[in-house]
Amino acid sequence: MGYLVGQVQIVSKRVFPCSMVGDDTSSENRDVVDKNKEITLKRLVSSRTVTKEDTIRAYQVVPRELFVPEKLRTDAYVDTPLPIGEGQTISAIHMCLIYLELLDLKEGLKVLEVGGGSGYHAALVAEVVSPTGKPLSGHVFTIERIPALVEFAKTNLERAGYSDRVTVLEGDGTLGHPVEAPFDRIMVAAAAPDIPPSLIDQLKPEGIMLIPVGRQQFWQELTVVTKDTEGNAKQRRKMSVAFVPLIGKEGWSP
Repeated sequence: MGYLVGQVQIVSKRVFPCSMVGDDTSSENRDVVDKNKEITLKRLVSSRTVTKEDTIRAYQVVPRELFVPEKLRTDAYVDTPLPIGEGQTISAIHMCLIYLELLDLKEGLKVLEVGGGSGYHAALVAEVVSPTGKPLSGHVFTIERIPALVEFAKTNLERAGYSDRVTVLEGDGTLGHPVEAPFDRIMVAAAAPDIPPSLIDQLKPEGIMLIPVGRQQFWQELTVVTKDTEGNAKQRRKMSVAFVPLIGKEGWSP
């Protein structure tokens, strides 16, 4: 089934991985997941929150239901943050897709994510920089400080088919990943008191970084950091957001 919103054609297709088939995945539940997925995408495209075909395709291909706790699978496509354990959440769908739009992703890019969570955001990015069905090109490195979530993300990414395009690391994300630096893109999924110098250093010239900056609780400013060809960094505020705090040596103290 397909429909037009503005100039973008959206094609709806049911995709339920074998790993979802079981007692918790009745036909009724599948219909709920499908319906919510379609409604949410239609609203985000209609509002121009999402405009890029690569973003839409990634949303349609990556099974968000595999990146939330099993009991929340029927809520996977409700556009709201959902708990994933350890006091952390998976971001609302619109925020995940806004990140994809603002990062200006392309095939072949090397991306660093700070705050891996359940692995969903990394999978979305991987689907753009190294699309399913094509030879491997780009890669995503995602750093998570909470051991239980590291294992959760690894399991989810393997089950969803992205373990070859996403490397999950345990550690202090505020320090980046120097071994693989520099990165074409850096995305930070937690709020910092200021932009960590290590992440600025690891961003390539002409690269883009997205990071929420501000208070530890409630509202922060989503900040776009760009580097020119000489390596000079510039910042601009994009919108108000609400993220969990970025804990680490160059972030908030535990």
